[in-house]
Amino acid sequence: MLTIKEKIGYGLGDTASNFVWKSTLLFLAFFYTDVFGISPGVMGTIFLVSRLLDAITDPLMGILVDRTRTRHGQFRPYILWCAIPFGVILALTFYTPDFSYTGKVIYASVTYILLTLAYTAINVPYCSMPAAITSDSRERHSLQSYRFFMAALAALIVSGVSLPLVNIIGGGNDRVGYFGAMCVLGVLGALCFLVCFAMTKEKYILNSGQHFNIKEDIKVLWGNSQWRIITLFKIVGSASNTIRVGAMMYFVKYVMDHPELASNFVFYGSIAAMVGSILSAKLLGKYDRIKSCKATVLIYIALNLVIFFTPSTSISMIFVLNMIFMFFFNLTNPLQWLMASDIVDYEEHRSGHRLDGLIFSTYLFSIKIGLALGGALLGWSLHFAHYQPGVGIQDGTVVLMVKFVFCIIPSIFSALQILMLLFYKLNSETVQRITEQLALRHQKADEVSRHTVGDNATQRP
Repeated sequence: MLTIKEKIGYGLGDTASNFVWKSTLLFLAFFYTDVFGISPGVMGTIFLVSRLLDAITDPLMGILVDRTRTRHGQFRPYILWCAIPFGVILALTFYTPDFSYTGKVIYASVTYILLTLAYTAINVPYCSMPAAITSDSRERHSLQSYRFFMAALAALIVSGVSLPLVNIIGGGNDRVGYFGAMCVLGVLGALCFLVCFAMTKEKYILNSGQHFNIKEDIKVLWGNSQWRIITLFKIVGSASNTIRVGAMMYFVKYVMDHPELASNFVFYGSIAAMVGSILSAKLLGKYDRIKSCKATVLIYIALNLVIFFTPSTSISMIFVLNMIFMFFFNLTNPLQWLMASDIVDYEEHRSGHRLDGLIFSTYLFSIKIGLALGGALLGWSLHFAHYQPGVGIQDGTVVLMVKFVFCIIPSIFSALQILMLLFYKLNSETVQRITEQLALRHQKADEVSRHTVGDNATQRP
């Protein structure tokens, strides 16, 4: 059994990640258009190209992680090595240089690519760690619950302090304010990663047997139908989340017409997300994971549609509906990452290949593709509606488009997720059976190994 200290220690890694993740999702689109000074169309293209390029590196990082062996373990060393660069690059991404328009576009592209590469370098090994920490499926669900609780805590901090820090540090100069605020969050993120490294321990050595070549690993994984489904599932889910969160600042400013409530809107949503994360294992752990996932995603759709038809003057109602949405969204998030661990066990059971790094890296790859799709759709939608950066009052077409990308497009993506789950077969009963069979297989392999070592020792002169 894992201790609460171990679970919190692991969760601090996602606290660190979300100082960066939430900052970019919540503020970067708005920062690029209204502070940095580039058009929404260019912004959407930067997101698309940068994230697609970065997505290619995820499987490469997974292959590297699967072949890593150090005195600190297989996954933890990357947390130690990449913590500080990760924080530094976050700050640089929100810096506004005194360049020409073309120079700014190049600077934004380069720094954003570097940020996503740093995220890959530290998050592929971090997300792959649970199987090395515990072999128990229920403990992994609990570990993921703590992880997303700590991630929501980061979102709470980001939403609660970022914009006030921008105002305090900038003193009315948003360029200075955003850079200073992200310097603070970058330092906090680096410290959290270092504490995560110190408080976690890899108890199980993975991939200790035969190592297959890279081409063979990829060929075997491509033959896994459940991996293909879950990869598409996460692409669509990531696109849904990206476009909704990216549109949030615009929604509060132009649809609700209360830009001063942006911090509170995100803050209260983050509180609800924390509650959903920590209750995930308790509320969903006793039910079949596929049925639970279908039900909660269906609730996403219903809540988004209700928000769309709620009058923009009903501020309190929109706040409450968004909080309920965030509760259910984070109730499911740990479960979705648990499903990635299930794919790892299923692949070992199916083919004998243990591909933790490669599978989790392709899971992150699918997230990056979804990020690219969602970010591009957001920017292009605003451009299509003729959004004017920095203008206090937008045309009615822009306001309607913001509502559409905040509520309707995410609902369409969520409906596609439910459709994909109809073909996914790794339910709770199947996963438990695979876990038991793998444990028996490992036990027999250990016995054979001990007997072989004993026989060789006996035969020595």
